[in-house]
Amino acid sequence: MKVYTLMIALAPAVAGAQSVTPPPASQNPSPMVEQTRAHERLTPKALAGVTRSLDGPLGKPVEIWIPDDVRRAGNFNLVVHFLGAAWLPEYAASRLKIKPVVAVLNLGAGSGIYDRAFSDPAAFDSLLVGVAREVSTAIGKAAHVGRVTLVGFSAGHGAVRAILRDPRHFARVDAVLLLDGMHTSYVPDRTVLAAGGVLDTTNLVAFAQFARAAMRGEKRFLVTHSEIFPGTFASTTETADWLLHALGLRRIPVLRWGPRGMQQLSEVHAGRFALLGFAGNSAPDHIDQLHAMPEMLARLLER
Repeated sequence: MKVYTLMIALAPAVAGAQSVTPPPASQNPSPMVEQTRAHERLTPKALAGVTRSLDGPLGKPVEIWIPDDVRRAGNFNLVVHFLGAAWLPEYAASRLKIKPVVAVLNLGAGSGIYDRAFSDPAAFDSLLVGVAREVSTAIGKAAHVGRVTLVGFSAGHGAVRAILRDPRHFARVDAVLLLDGMHTSYVPDRTVLAAGGVLDTTNLVAFAQFARAAMRGEKRFLVTHSEIFPGTFASTTETADWLLHALGLRRIPVLRWGPRGMQQLSEVHAGRFALLGFAGNSAPDHIDQLHAMPEMLARLLER
């Protein structure tokens, strides 16, 4: 983003420069290659428990992991993860003191498909009913969903915002974790802030409402973001800045190591709301956020 801004500033001084600022080149995903940080990666591990599957929205499978603890307790907490290989959120949940059932759903590319899939509140109702049914079948007795946590990585955040738009589901969800995935469009389309564009905040309102509830101690909400600048739509840094402004909060600069070799640059805490900013404008920096899920999920649910 700094490189692009510098190019705009220097453009008038270049002989033959165009009088109209050209649109930003597509930077989705980021074309940068970064080799300074380790970008450590978790690997699949065998976990105790039962796995099952059900048909979800758009006919896509919902992969379900049922820890052995649920067999004894009956009722269970639930983590619903959008976008990413199922083994990683399952591993993250297995490290928690109270192990939840994990349901993972992958719908395709772009946040729009996740948003549309849950724009009808009945879709989330059906998902909860279906998971409870599969858990009941697996343990051989009636089981009911307790606390619900939603996790959205990257485009998966589209499902989270759609679910939270419904007041009934807003009340039902206890916690939200967004991993480098709070995006929105520019207005006009593809017109970056440096060129006079503004953020389309309609996709951010539900997150602001949930953050306020977390600040009051009613919910739990953790947002993480990188410095990736897509160019074609608003970055997670820009949406995080908007959210903090809407909440009347300011970042605290920090410099410390995070999970998997990540470098944290900023943080904000207010009640049970937290926002963590990390360095990096490359594709590996984006995937780092997903592989940080074990630590981030524990931070969200166990602090």
